Amino acid sequence: MTTLSKQKQFFGLVVWLVISFTASAIGAVASIQARSFYADLSQPTWAPPGSVFGPVWTVLYALMGIAAWLVWREGGFRKNRTALLLFLVQLVVNALWSWLFFAWHLGAYAFIDIIILWFLIVATIVTFWRVQSWAGALLIPYVLWVSFAAFLNYTVWQLNPQILG
Repeated sequence: MTTLSKQKQFFGLVVWLVISFTASAIGAVASIQARSFYADLSQPTWAPPGSVFGPVWTVLYALMGIAAWLVWREGGFRKNRTALLLFLVQLVVNALWSWLFFAWHLGAYAFIDIIILWFLIVATIVTFWRVQSWAGALLIPYVLWVSFAAFLNYTVWQLNPQILG
């Protein structure tokens, strides 16, 4: 690891957390009416209540930011370009899902998006792990949650074809 001052490390952590939570905020804008929309959908009996999603995603975005920071600390963006670009791309795909599902009510496109997201997360885990194993490990809860979310997305889409086309 390149020796970075504590100040630069702290600044880097803040930047990666801001990047992660910016993606969260972009998705949240699309989800302003999500609570009532989600509650009105036919759902499987195993679907969690809407109140679970905010806290889970908050923890996941924090873990994502910390993971990216750990990779960045190992030589910066230049040395870890592929891993960090994959991370940024998956954040964009992640934010897009909320728009597809909650704002535009496009269940099929949201499902395609979340499948692409899943593969991007796996690729990010692999590339992060090669740089810093803890960084890859921090993304495991994320890929597990997205796996569950993909199954839920598919099921809710199938139960609500009139709403989610």
